[in-house]
Amino acid sequence: MQAETTENRRRMKEFLWNQMPLIALIVLCIIATILSPRFLSPININNVLMQGAVITVIAIGMTYVIVCGGFDLSVGSVVALSGCITAMVMLEYGIVPGIVAGVAVGAAVGLLNGLIVTKLDVNPFIATLGTMVMFRGATFLITGGRPIVGDEGLPFLFLDFATERLFGIPYLVLFPIAVFVVFHWLLHRTAYGIRIFATGGNTEAAFLAGINVVKVRTSAYVWCGTLAGVGGVMLASRLQSGQPTAGIFYELTAIAAVVLGGASLFGGEGKLYKTVVGVFIMVVLANALNLANVHSYWQQVAVGIVIVVAAAADRLRHR
Repeated sequence: MQAETTENRRRMKEFLWNQMPLIALIVLCIIATILSPRFLSPININNVLMQGAVITVIAIGMTYVIVCGGFDLSVGSVVALSGCITAMVMLEYGIVPGIVAGVAVGAAVGLLNGLIVTKLDVNPFIATLGTMVMFRGATFLITGGRPIVGDEGLPFLFLDFATERLFGIPYLVLFPIAVFVVFHWLLHRTAYGIRIFATGGNTEAAFLAGINVVKVRTSAYVWCGTLAGVGGVMLASRLQSGQPTAGIFYELTAIAAVVLGGASLFGGEGKLYKTVVGVFIMVVLANALNLANVHSYWQQVAVGIVIVVAAAADRLRHR
């Protein structure tokens, strides 16, 4: 009987620990509601969902890279570059070529990051820090530091993506749901996903098991870059322009969201739905601080604290 009680306690403790991100989000929402009744207003809920939409898509790609044993600091720069390329090509050739160009730029940067990390054996931090600076500078060079809007603005059909609704839900919110379904299936229900986890958990063991770890790690970076490119296209639609200053700190927010969701910075561990929970922990925190009229400088301090706490919790979990 005592052994059974001990086992039940262990299972309950394990369950609570596994669901800690969701519990934290619920508690944060309750606190935000107490601080400001406006938090649960339809306008504010819509604002939270819109703010989380782009970061969700980027964080999904970041989950692949972190689970595979790396991380990507360049996604914020990719968001800006892809958004500006999308706007520039769209003004010249139309909506579809513009979207394709923006996503292709993200995929190309992801491929470059993957090859630098795997073929040149450069530390992911150094590799993606370099491409982050490089592509942010490239964005300013090709735009002259000015937003890409055009004389008559971007096509209305493209802008409608951020404003129109289906059953009362903005397309900008519905799209990440579709992205989540596809990439959740790919990561958690396919042999490819098993290879991602195996490579991140133990690269040498994965190699000895016959997994092409170079190909798998490179593909994770390609997915991350591609989804950052998709995020850039989404943000360009929401901002109604290509903004060279867009995406600043998005890489830190995405990494923090993935770690808050329980993914390990050591690789080999993580769940995509928890990443989404992590995203909304970050978004709800920022929104609650805004509603409480907390200065933006203090908001940055709070986000920094959350990142440190998330990293410390990951370390303690492994201990």
